[in-house]
Amino acid sequence: MTHTASADRELRSAARHLSRRRFLTVTGAAFALAFGTNLPHTAHAVPALDPLRIRRDPFTLGVASGDPRPDSVVLWTRLAPEPFRADSGLPAEPVTVTWEISRDPDFRRPAARGEVTAHPEFHHAVHAEVDGLRARTRYHYRFRVGDWTSPVGRTRTAPAADADPGSLRFALVACQAYHQGYFTPLRHLAREDDLDLVFHLGDYLYEYPVDSAGGDRRYTDTVLPDHFDRETVTLEDYRLRYSLYKSDPDLKAAHAAHPWVVTWDDHETENNYADDVSEDGVPPEDFLVRRAAAYRAYYENMPLRRPQRPQGPDLPLYRRLHYGRLAQFDVLDTRQYRDNQANGDGWQIPTPESEDRARSMTGEAQERWLLDGWATSRAVWNVVPQQVVFARRRNRTEGPFPVSMDAWDGYPASRQRIVAGARSAEVANLVVLTGDVHVHYALDLKEDYDDPGSRTIGVELVTSSVSSGRDGAEHPGNWELMLAANPHLKFYDGRRGYVVVTLDRTRLRADYRTVSHVTSPGGTVSTAASFVSHAGRPGLVRL
Repeated sequence: MTHTASADRELRSAARHLSRRRFLTVTGAAFALAFGTNLPHTAHAVPALDPLRIRRDPFTLGVASGDPRPDSVVLWTRLAPEPFRADSGLPAEPVTVTWEISRDPDFRRPAARGEVTAHPEFHHAVHAEVDGLRARTRYHYRFRVGDWTSPVGRTRTAPAADADPGSLRFALVACQAYHQGYFTPLRHLAREDDLDLVFHLGDYLYEYPVDSAGGDRRYTDTVLPDHFDRETVTLEDYRLRYSLYKSDPDLKAAHAAHPWVVTWDDHETENNYADDVSEDGVPPEDFLVRRAAAYRAYYENMPLRRPQRPQGPDLPLYRRLHYGRLAQFDVLDTRQYRDNQANGDGWQIPTPESEDRARSMTGEAQERWLLDGWATSRAVWNVVPQQVVFARRRNRTEGPFPVSMDAWDGYPASRQRIVAGARSAEVANLVVLTGDVHVHYALDLKEDYDDPGSRTIGVELVTSSVSSGRDGAEHPGNWELMLAANPHLKFYDGRRGYVVVTLDRTRLRADYRTVSHVTSPGGTVSTAASFVSHAGRPGLVRL
C-alpha cells in the first residue's frame, strides 16, 4: 500500500467516528488524528534529498504565479520528474528549491532570491510568497533545484493601494475538461498582451474517468495509464488528476504568461456537491474525507497564499484583492458553505423550499464579509469573481417558469440580500464574473426582472468553457428562446473561449473571444462580440 493510500485510509477511519457537528468543530488530538496525517514534520529535522540525485527534469508541470499584491506575489511549482506516478518519481524526502525573480527575462536585473522547501507531505509543491517588490511592475521568475532550471514565468504586481492605475486588463476562464478537448483557448490566452491577471472561475479539473486515449484527444499518440480511468475519490486520485491536467502545454503556457487568481466550483471535488452533501447521497462523514482530499490537492497545485492552506475539509478560499483606487475584487466560494440545492440540481419550478429566506449560497460569514467589504470600498468598480450565474434566467416565454436550482436562481433570498447590500453600500458599478455554464453570456442585472424597463444595478459577464462541452455552436438549440425569455440577456454564444475585460475610470469593455474548435488541435481565435458599460450608468451596450 502506498503512503498516500495509507493516509486516505486513516482519514476515512477517523472521520467515520465523528458526527457532522463534531467533525467540523473537532480540535486537539482528535483533529490531528483525522486530518494531521501527512503534514510536514517541522518539530524536528528531517533529512533532505540531495538535489543532485534528481536525474530527470522535475519541472514537468511548469510554473505559475498568483494573488498579486502591490509588493508581493505567490510563485508556484511542483517537483514531478515522473508526473503520472503516484510519488511523482521522488522519494518521500524534503527538497530545497531556489527561486529567483528579476525585472528582465534574462535575469540580468535581479530583484529577489530565496529558498523554500518542497515537502513530500504536500506532494513536493512549492509556494514562495515573495515580498518587497515594486507596485504594478512586470517581473520574470524561475526555480532551480540541483542541475535543473524551470521554465521562466512572467508575473505582475498590483498597483499601490492609493494609486490611480489608469486602466486594468484581465481575462476570465473556466471549465476545462481534459477528456472533452484540447485547451486551445488557453494557448491563445497565453499570447494576450499586457494582461494584469487571469481569473479562473472554477472547474479547473473534472473528477470523471479519462480513458487511455484521453477522451476526445484522439489525435495524439499518448496512452494514459489505467489509473486515470476512474473517478477521483482519494488524495492520490486528485493528485494524479492535477498532474494530468498540468502536463497540458497550453495550460502551462497560460500560467507562465500571467498571474492567476483562482476559485473553484464543483468538479474540483464532485459534481453539484453542496457543503457536506454529496451528489450520490454518501454519508457526510465520508464525503468530508473526500472533500478534504480534494481541497488539499487543490491547494498543492494552485498559486495560493498561506491563509488558503487547508485544514482537513475546510479551505478559506474567499478573499479580497485591491487594484489601487480603480477596482476591488471580492473572490467568492459558492460551494463550500451553501445550503443543499432544493428540488434536485436541475431546472425546476420554484417551491417554498427554494424560496425559503434562510437559505444561503455563501453562508452567513462570507455574506457578511462581502457586504462589509462593499461598505468600506472606495473603488470605482466593485468586481465579484464567482462561479454560477447570478442573474435570473428562464427557459420559457410562458409560465410556470423553471429555473436552475444549482445557480443563484435556486437561492433567491440569498441573492436578494446581496443586491440589498450593494444598494445599501451605494455600489455604483457592480460587476459579477461567472463561469460554470459552458457558454458566453452578457447580462444586465436588474432591480426587477419582470419589468425590462426597471433600473439596471450592474452587469454580469459569463465566460464560456475552455473545453467542457466539446466544440459547441455559435447558436445553441435554445438560442432564440433564451434571448426571448430573458430581455436582460444581451449576448449568448455556445462556442469555447474566454473573455478579456478592460477597466478604466469611465467604462468597462468586455471582449468575448471564441475558438473555432477544441476537439482537434490547431483552432483559431476571434472576437465574437464586444460590449461596454459606462461608470455610473450600468448596462451593457454592444459595440
